[in-house]
Amino acid sequence: MNLEPRWSQTWTSVGALAPGGLFEQIRSAYSEPHRAYHTTQHLSECFEHLDHSPLQPSNPAAVELALWFHDAIYDTKAGDNEEKSAKWASEALAALPASLVNEVQSLVLVTKHDAAPATRDEELLLDIDLSILGAPTERFDQYESQIRHEFAWVPKDAYSTARSRILRQFDERRVLYATDHFRANLEPQARKNLRRSLEALAV
Repeated sequence: MNLEPRWSQTWTSVGALAPGGLFEQIRSAYSEPHRAYHTTQHLSECFEHLDHSPLQPSNPAAVELALWFHDAIYDTKAGDNEEKSAKWASEALAALPASLVNEVQSLVLVTKHDAAPATRDEELLLDIDLSILGAPTERFDQYESQIRHEFAWVPKDAYSTARSRILRQFDERRVLYATDHFRANLEPQARKNLRRSLEALAV
């Protein structure tokens, strides 16, 4: 996906012009050398899921902008990436209505995946962010390799333990996806992917 036209469309939808240079800053952030999964590829896949979902956001502009910023800050050695991404969004979008900026911040913060979504737009955003879990086998395996690359500084045994814990937390959920659409289309494959990856990590 060519992201620059998408960026322009996002701002057109809110009746504003994008701040000069902001797209280049975001594209540069998602292209940092330590990233392998949290890149423009991930952004493109998120937008494709949004476009092909029959679900209509309550606040389309907020969901669009939240997707742009949700991984804008990504440091594998930090635990506050979402907070920093939300702060960047707040600063970058300061010229937009405060209600929209606050909604974007809230949506970015829910991508910490540490609490159940409270609104329909939060459900949609989280399902999109987790869509990779239900990707076809080849893409999921690529994703697992990309995550390992991002955490290359972690020793093998420590990584296997930590990654297994994260994947198991997802697998132990009663349902992985909050919306009927994503649950019907991705959950069966996601369960297979998670369990296959957990078996591989245990070896």
